[in-house]
Amino acid sequence: MFILRFLLNCLDTFGRYLILMGRSFRMPERMRMFLKRYIKEMSQLGVDSIGIVLLISFFIGAVICIQMKLNIQSPWMPRWTTGYVTREIMLLEFSSSIMCLILAGKVGSNIASELGTMRVTQQIDALDIMGVNSASYLILPMILGLVTIMPFLVIFSSVTGMLGAYATAYIGHIMTPDDLTAGLQHSFNSWFIWMSIIKSTFFAFIISSVSAFYGYTVEGGSVEVGKASTDAVVSSSVLILFSDVFLTQLLS
Repeated sequence: MFILRFLLNCLDTFGRYLILMGRSFRMPERMRMFLKRYIKEMSQLGVDSIGIVLLISFFIGAVICIQMKLNIQSPWMPRWTTGYVTREIMLLEFSSSIMCLILAGKVGSNIASELGTMRVTQQIDALDIMGVNSASYLILPMILGLVTIMPFLVIFSSVTGMLGAYATAYIGHIMTPDDLTAGLQHSFNSWFIWMSIIKSTFFAFIISSVSAFYGYTVEGGSVEVGKASTDAVVSSSVLILFSDVFLTQLLS
């Protein structure tokens, strides 16, 4: 009985999500206003996240380089192995999947709390009364803004991770920069960059749309807004992990 009730609840939530997305992806009524909000959301959701992306990527790149050198590198392996493994980890998983999991906590909670506050303060109801498609007006710029800026965040993350590895090589003296450079350049496959960008674009849509759904459909007061923010982060993270498995298999 519990499993059946859980499945029915999931189907109901998924149905309401599809209905909301159908309302959101409609032609904006005023293109000038849409472009203004689109640029604002790109700045608020993407540009404001560059700092945390660069900080985390720099130190993660440094830590990966140290761990690979100390725990994997051996006299039986080429000296460029550490740089090669660091590059593959940053490109294939961290800069796309793990970074999007981190952004789900920052960006997802921001979207859910913003829309949830507008719902409980009846601002969304006011837009509906005025005849404005509130879903398209509020949610569509958020989704397109984050999807647009996410590939740039992925590129910044990958480059900064490599810089962190170089900082380890120069400051920590655990390996020579020439060996690290040889590893970073060894058997480079440019498709890995495109695969990382494609995956991050899907993840950006998941983060923005799922968080917007939880915030837009809040019922109650401020307590429910906080709960919706938590549910948005958890659901986005789980969906990112599930979709990462299928996208990796599909794109590899």
